[in-house]
Amino acid sequence: MAGGGAFLARPLLRLLPLLGLVGSSAPWGLGAWYCSFSATCECDFRPDLHGLECDLALNLFGQPVARRLLSQGLREFVGQRDPAKPLVMSFHGWTGTGKTYAASLLLRHLFRDGPRSPHAHHFSPVVHFPHTEQIEQYKKDLKSWIQGNLTLCSRSVFIFDEMDKMPPGLIDVILPFLGSSWVVFGTNYRKAVFIFVSNAGGEQINQMALDLWRERKDREELSLQDLETAILKAVFENPQNGFWKSAIIQQGLIDLLVPFLPLKHHHVKQCVAHELASQGLQPSPGVSQAVADSLSYFPEEERVFSSTGCKTVASRVPFYL
Repeated sequence: MAGGGAFLARPLLRLLPLLGLVGSSAPWGLGAWYCSFSATCECDFRPDLHGLECDLALNLFGQPVARRLLSQGLREFVGQRDPAKPLVMSFHGWTGTGKTYAASLLLRHLFRDGPRSPHAHHFSPVVHFPHTEQIEQYKKDLKSWIQGNLTLCSRSVFIFDEMDKMPPGLIDVILPFLGSSWVVFGTNYRKAVFIFVSNAGGEQINQMALDLWRERKDREELSLQDLETAILKAVFENPQNGFWKSAIIQQGLIDLLVPFLPLKHHHVKQCVAHELASQGLQPSPGVSQAVADSLSYFPEEERVFSSTGCKTVASRVPFYL
């Protein structure tokens, strides 16, 4: 099937200039047309899974469960020549725990051009879907955008940020793209990756992590089954959440539900050290300690977990240099 698609595409490519379909005014370039007719085209998809695992281990602080799930899930998916369905992941956790950062690391190591790849797509409800009264138009636009970009490149990645702020009912328009299907021009939609990012379920994760801490157990001892049940219940039953009564959840189309745990004091210090290094500054234990001490923690008496994770670290560092 794949070889036949490539055979048909090559003579067609020689005809495109004659048909006026390639040129400075063409909406698709030569490579895009080839990808449209060939299921073997990988666009600029250049997965470096070893590099990703190293980056996750070194720079995603306090998230052993998330690191393990992401590494295993991507290795299994990328290793399949013809996946049964797209890889659908949902990141959940409190603010500042590294969900958006983890998504950016995935893009950096999946595409040659990283987050700048034309096949990496990011959606924000505040930016792209701000008016709830226009939801029907948003549905049409979103479906058209996903279909068009998957036709251009089956190895596309779509990130939906702040799902807890997404208009309820909107996200189900992408349901046809999350299962098993072959579509126009022989392009395989099953090679795509969909990532949902949400703060929803963060309270449930925090409570389970706190219970473990009080029982003097390790973070990795969290029951993924219990976490998944609690998180899905929280997002599915909340009418203010983008996954409210979503068929995506009802039909079990999420392959990986990735919990991001609340961060402790020493994790925040690691974030400060990372921020100093990113600014080309020397490590400073004093600065790391001062910034970490300046944050608020919960529960109020024990001060176990950072209330904002590492979210405000970058803005606080300059005050302690």
